[in-house]
Amino acid sequence: MVGQSLYHTFKRYRTLQTHRISALPIVILMPHSACNCRCVMCDIWKDNKNLKQLTEADISGLLASLKQLDTIQVLMSGGEALLNANFFILCRILKNVGIKVTLLTTGLSIKSHAAQLLVLVDDLIVSLDGDEALHDAIRNIPNAFRKLKEGVEHIKRINPAYRITGRTVIHRLNYRNWPAIIAESKKMGLNQVSFLPADVSSHAFNRQQAWTEPKQDEILIPEHELPELNEVINYLLTEYAVDFDNGFIAESREKIRNIYHYYAAFYGLNAFPYKKCNAPWVSTVVEADGAVRPCFFMESMGNIRDAALGDILNSAEAVEFRKSLDTLTHPTCVKCVCSLNLSPLANLN
Repeated sequence: MVGQSLYHTFKRYRTLQTHRISALPIVILMPHSACNCRCVMCDIWKDNKNLKQLTEADISGLLASLKQLDTIQVLMSGGEALLNANFFILCRILKNVGIKVTLLTTGLSIKSHAAQLLVLVDDLIVSLDGDEALHDAIRNIPNAFRKLKEGVEHIKRINPAYRITGRTVIHRLNYRNWPAIIAESKKMGLNQVSFLPADVSSHAFNRQQAWTEPKQDEILIPEHELPELNEVINYLLTEYAVDFDNGFIAESREKIRNIYHYYAAFYGLNAFPYKKCNAPWVSTVVEADGAVRPCFFMESMGNIRDAALGDILNSAEAVEFRKSLDTLTHPTCVKCVCSLNLSPLANLN
């Protein structure tokens, strides 16, 4: 086992050096294209009628590549993954070969699925947008907060050690509610809460076209409100020092401060915050129709229904893409809101 671990680390170093994927520790799957929320900062739900989903055959077909590439963790994203009627069958296929499964979810149905989640999913990441009234308004779903809270509390009663974390997109509609979000996350028993700014400029999240005014302005924090955003962040850094220190707030103080700088950059007040990212070298995204992307925000490079994942990722075009990609200057990377930088030494087990 020690030898395997060292070999995996070596393969991750080799990937970064050669741009050819030898080890792929993280794979993001989108089992279902539809969503059960209608969030104001996301367009996924607008295409719910055009259903796409991953099948048992799709996941079984991935296993050879996942084994070859030493995949450790699969993140089930979406859309809402739990809308796939065979979701737990897909999880069992992965668990049976020793792959860790994490679910990113709206949380609306986790109570009804609690028994299977506790067995077949290693941990949950739930979306939290504000206190009850604001969360429901942003999600555009009645009782969304109540269902999320009841689900988290139900699972925690069954297994208090089960890890459930929260993720919040901070934007124009909820930045003033930031302290309440932290308070609510503690009340419902989340282990940790994470914050990131809203993506308002890419084609991700089912946007047929990148947002422009006035749609962008619904989410983008206005320039005249930036001083207030700064005040809120200063308050957080002072009043929640313990939560930064003990890791309840996942981000460092610098990353929270950079949420201000991200929004300020849209008005030319500063550069977009520096981000060190190696996502295309350590992870990939497989969408509900089988399309493979180097990350959420980059163009598709193939489809698992046409070729093996390993062959797609190590095609001449894919290798050349990584070799030529400068994440410090690429226009998509510069404005990215959820970069990933995974060290070859990072342990995902």
